[in-house]
Amino acid sequence: MRTPRRQTVTTWVGRIPVGSAHPIVVQSMTNTDTADAEATAIQVAQLARAGSEIVRVTVNTREAAAAIPEIVARLHEVGIDVPIVGDFHYNGHILLAEFPETARLLAKYRINPGNVGAGQHHDANFATMIEVAKQYGKPVRIGVNWGSLDQQVLARLMDENAAAGNPKSTTDVTIDAMVTSALESARYAERLGLPHDKIIISVKVSAAPELWQVYRQLAPLCDYPLHLGLTEAGIGMKGMVASSVALAPLLTEGIGDTIRVSLTPEPGAPRKLEVEVAQQILQSLGLRQFLPQVTSCPGCGRTTSTFFQHLAGQIQDYIRDSMPEWKVKYPGVEEMQVAVMGCVVNGPGESKHANIGISLPGTGEDPRAPVYQDGKLLTTLKGPRIVEDFQALLDRYVEERYGQETVQG
Repeated sequence: MRTPRRQTVTTWVGRIPVGSAHPIVVQSMTNTDTADAEATAIQVAQLARAGSEIVRVTVNTREAAAAIPEIVARLHEVGIDVPIVGDFHYNGHILLAEFPETARLLAKYRINPGNVGAGQHHDANFATMIEVAKQYGKPVRIGVNWGSLDQQVLARLMDENAAAGNPKSTTDVTIDAMVTSALESARYAERLGLPHDKIIISVKVSAAPELWQVYRQLAPLCDYPLHLGLTEAGIGMKGMVASSVALAPLLTEGIGDTIRVSLTPEPGAPRKLEVEVAQQILQSLGLRQFLPQVTSCPGCGRTTSTFFQHLAGQIQDYIRDSMPEWKVKYPGVEEMQVAVMGCVVNGPGESKHANIGISLPGTGEDPRAPVYQDGKLLTTLKGPRIVEDFQALLDRYVEERYGQETVQG
């Protein structure tokens, strides 16, 4: 059972509202050299078209900072208006001051309190970045990471813990330090004049149990929007499973206002996979709908043919490829349910429960594929063009069901 969303203020990141009064936002990050404006703009566009509502880019050098205006211009030329967030570590106070047009064009600044300078430089560098944010009316994300925690805060809490009568574990003290660093930095930003509703907080670790612990500890202590993500989740299946396991309990508890799935991409694989995984997490939890769900069976000894597997994949790809056009022409189509089943055991039943579904013949069954629409038998397909015929029926159903709603609306 889901808990109602934790109540937060709303922080606007460009044209995207982040907070409990709005849908949970999906974001991602490029892995190109930001100084290469063409390559970065292409990847930002790919991520935005895949459904990333905010895209973060590394701004680590003067060349990277200087490239931001060209990146934004290239995106506008192709009709992409996604907010771009600058990810700053170590030298953000220098780059934001030296490149005012970049500071103006970025929709948000990510600041890591552990990486803004040590000792006497820490507060001064942080203050410089906050002053720039105030000047241009930009929000900031106070992003505390397990691997780059503010050592001054950690040392202070370790000393206090050592003097306590019943000391905590090192892990617990580290989590305390993350929460303390985030909240102290946010409150310092407010004392410097940054409005309360211009702050988003993240406290990211690389293991699910610690992620649950740190966000459950942070959530009741403030009403800033929270950014969720498992940092360094890993590659492929490991990263997808780890991120899903880490984020789902918190989202179910109403914690989290924007998420990123940080996947190490397979060599040559598109970066957009992390966007698709984030969308699927939210969709599987019933928190948002991004595209029609395809129900398909896992296969068994009754389905020794791989035809239904290929069909399920083709239909899933066809739906995803069609969505940019469908979501404009057919509002509500993202809630459609499609079933692609492999044999007579569950095929007809699952197909009847979907908006439109097909039950393919299993091994030794009559080579016919009944198609059900809204619970009723529509037709039976057979022959070599079952895929094309089912796609045509799917197109017709979308137009008739969701196009009609558009006209009536």
